[in-house]
Amino acid sequence: MADRSRIGTAQRLVVKVGSSSLTTDQGTIDVDRIDALVDVLARRRLDGTQIVLVSSGAIAAGLGPLGLKDRPKDLALQQAAASVGQGLLVARYTSSFARYGLRVGQVLLTAFDMMRRSHHRNAQRTLTKLLELGIVPIVNENDTVATDEIRFGDNDRLAALVAHLVHADGMVLLSDVDALYDGDPRRPGARPITEVRGPEDLKGVELGTSGRVGTGGMITKVQAARIATGAGVPVVLTAAAYAAQALAGAEVGTFFHPSGRRPGTRLLWLAHATTGRGRLYLDDGAVAAVVLRRKSLLPAGVVKVEGDFAAGDPVDLCDLSGTRVARGLVNYDAAEIPELLGRSTRELARALGPEYQRELIHRDDIVILDPHDE
Repeated sequence: MADRSRIGTAQRLVVKVGSSSLTTDQGTIDVDRIDALVDVLARRRLDGTQIVLVSSGAIAAGLGPLGLKDRPKDLALQQAAASVGQGLLVARYTSSFARYGLRVGQVLLTAFDMMRRSHHRNAQRTLTKLLELGIVPIVNENDTVATDEIRFGDNDRLAALVAHLVHADGMVLLSDVDALYDGDPRRPGARPITEVRGPEDLKGVELGTSGRVGTGGMITKVQAARIATGAGVPVVLTAAAYAAQALAGAEVGTFFHPSGRRPGTRLLWLAHATTGRGRLYLDDGAVAAVVLRRKSLLPAGVVKVEGDFAAGDPVDLCDLSGTRVARGLVNYDAAEIPELLGRSTRELARALGPEYQRELIHRDDIVILDPHDE
C-alpha cells in the first residue's frame, strides 16, 4: 500500500482512458460513462490535484455519425472520423466538467510534436500553463493530420510521454479490463497480476492485442507503463469502473513500481518519441563501447548502413544480428557514411578533410534502448 499511496497523494496525475471505455457498441459517445469518469476526476481536481486527461475516442465517436460499423483501416477515413468525433468528444467533456465549475482545454499532439525539440518544449509550456490556470487539459493524438510515419499509434505511449512532459507524480491507465492478467482474462484459470517491479515479473505473460474501436491493447499499456516507470512515475492499470479506487490509492488493478530516476527530457524524447530513420550495424567492439562504456560511435566500428536519412536524424544502432541496442542523432547524411566505414577519424581527416574528424554519433546524443521494447 505504501507505494500505491503515491497515486492517492499525487499532486499532479495523468489519467488515460481508452475508446472502449467511452463509447457504445455502435460507436457513439456513451454520455453516462463520460459523466461517471468526470465525477471521479472532478472530485480529485477540486481536492487540489492537477489532472491531465489523455482521452482516446475521437475516431470511435465519429463512427456512428459517419455510418461506419467498425474502425476504418484507411488512414484518410480515420482522419475524417477523428475530425467529426473530436468535436463531439470535447464538447461532451466540456459540458460534463462544467457541472463542477471546471473548464477544460483541448491539446492535440502528433509524434512530430515530440520528435522536434522546439515543438516538445512548446507542448510542455502549454500544458504547464493550463495546469497553473486551473484548467483540465484533454490530450489526444491529432489523428486528423497525423500520417502513418508520424503517429503514436496509441494513446498509451502518448500518456507516458505526457506524464514525463508535465513531471507527473503518477499515471493511471483506464481500460475495459480490471488488471493485467497472466493470460487471456476470458479464459478459465487466468490470474491477475497485482504488482510489476520489473521485466522478470512479466515472463511468460500473454499480452492481448487491440479491440474493435481502439488501437491499443495490453502490449501498448505495458510498454507505456515501462516508459513511465523508467522515468520514475508509478503507474496503475485498471478498468474505468474502478477509477475512483485507483485514484485513491486502493489495491485495485495492477501497480507498476517506478524502476528508475527521471531521465533528462532529451534522452526520453530520443528513446520513446522518435523513430529511427535508418540503421547502423555495429561490430562487437563498437557495441561494447557504446552500450557498456557509453562511448561515442566512431566510423571504425560500423560495418553497414541502411536507410535514407540526413545529418541530425535519429538512427537505430544494431548489433550484427540486427538487434537494436541504442538510438542516436547521426552527424552525417546516409550517402556520406559508406565511405567512412571501418576507418579511423584520424585517417578520415587526412584523406577527406578535418570536418570528417567528427564521430558518427556523439555519446551525449545516444540513448541505450531496452531490449524488451524491440
